[in-house]
Amino acid sequence: MRRLYHKIYLTMVGALVLLVLVAGAIWRFGPGGPPGGQALELAGDLAAVALPSADAPQAAQQHALADLGYRLRLDMALYDAAGRPIAAVGGPLPPPEPSGDPGFRYGPGGPAWVIRLPDERILVARPPPRHRSPLVPLMVALTLIAVTVAVAAFPVVRSLTRRLETLQAGVETLGAGNLAARVPVEGRDEVARLAESFNRAAGRIEELVGAHRLLLANASHELRTPLARIRLGVELMKTRPEPRHAVDLERDIAELDGLIDEILLASRLDAIGAPQAAEEVDLLALAAEECARWDCTLDGAPVTLTGDPRLLRRMIRNLLENAERHGAPPVEVSLSVEAGTAVLTVADGGPGVPAAQREQVFTPFFRLAGDSRGAGLGLSLVRQIARLHGGDATVAPQGESRSGFRIVLPLARA
Repeated sequence: MRRLYHKIYLTMVGALVLLVLVAGAIWRFGPGGPPGGQALELAGDLAAVALPSADAPQAAQQHALADLGYRLRLDMALYDAAGRPIAAVGGPLPPPEPSGDPGFRYGPGGPAWVIRLPDERILVARPPPRHRSPLVPLMVALTLIAVTVAVAAFPVVRSLTRRLETLQAGVETLGAGNLAARVPVEGRDEVARLAESFNRAAGRIEELVGAHRLLLANASHELRTPLARIRLGVELMKTRPEPRHAVDLERDIAELDGLIDEILLASRLDAIGAPQAAEEVDLLALAAEECARWDCTLDGAPVTLTGDPRLLRRMIRNLLENAERHGAPPVEVSLSVEAGTAVLTVADGGPGVPAAQREQVFTPFFRLAGDSRGAGLGLSLVRQIARLHGGDATVAPQGESRSGFRIVLPLARA
């Protein structure tokens, strides 16, 4: 299996090798040729002045070329216009092209510079080994740099991909069922942000699964009570059919239906991240419609929100049912606008919630000590609905002797 760090590392090494090759090619075959070419062109100009004329005796030309080669420390060869050798000094040199075109000529012993003199003679010159082009040292230096960069880059690349492998292991662990799986967050780059996102997602999944497990465990317990009463009522109807038994059965069935509805709603709200039917809602109108079904007073001004009217209606209804079931008259509902938010307050004359349990009352299936009425899902749904709409629900006592709940929701955007 080809690993990611192999691909990244080999790409870097390949780029460095290509850099060395291109730099060497430019150095050697660039428009101006190797840097020694300029010095050899200058030597050609000097030779044109120092050498005797083309019709001078060959011995004189050989003597002058030897003297010039000694002074310039160059291997040199002189040819006539037809390419026939006249004189030479130093090591063997490649002969010029038949055309006699100036430039580099490659042959035994390395490249040499071909220069056409003004009198059409051809001069071939090349520095001796110790003075030749620094191409080889340059290539060696570039190769050393490439190797150094490659060695230094390996731990960096490996560190990056090792974090990705750790993240992969965390995903596989989470997928295997270990919802507590988390990965370490190292650094501040994209991989670190990906690890943070994974941890948040894993935490959310663990929270949702835990909530569903708790919901199912408590639901199975809560459903047994009305089912047992229904079973008992059916048996009584078989032996002693009386009207009151039928009324009891209808009440138990209604309770069971309401409990199932609340369980399903709580489960669905856990799974969605935003209201599914968002529209502009007049919260005061909803509150007025719900208050008409209960013995309570309503005070406030029209407030427009963006949300699911069915869920907001259920939130208000649960608050009123909670006040009716666990509180005492009078029940008062108020609606106001504070700091750009809508504030809904439902207060009653009951004893309220103890300070130590004001967060627990929003936990599913939680009941205050000695209270057996209801399933303990009403206030949990209230907070779920409020948070689904970008707000929150809290316990807000109205003085020392009045119970109250406060709902804060964002207003509709203009």
